[in-house]
Amino acid sequence: MKSIITLPATSQALAFDGEPSDAELDAIELEMPLIEAEVDLLDVEIALLDRPVTDLDAQRLRRHRRRVLTLRRDLTNRTAAQPGGAA
Repeated sequence: MKSIITLPATSQALAFDGEPSDAELDAIELEMPLIEAEVDLLDVEIALLDRPVTDLDAQRLRRHRRRVLTLRRDLTNRTAAQPGGAA
């Protein structure tokens, strides 16, 4: 039987302390308006699950969908324009 030898924790991946880095926190902060818009859209969709959709409900749903799409577009354009961003 071969023995298992453990390697010293010299790698950054092994030294992960469970906390997000500053770059990850900045990315979350940048995406926060989109996250909030998606939560609002989900709230509207959940509210409409158990009742018929009125004209006002449909308008509200469209408004939230447009808001999410606009924020996604803006976020994509902003990250693509940054150095090292997606092309």
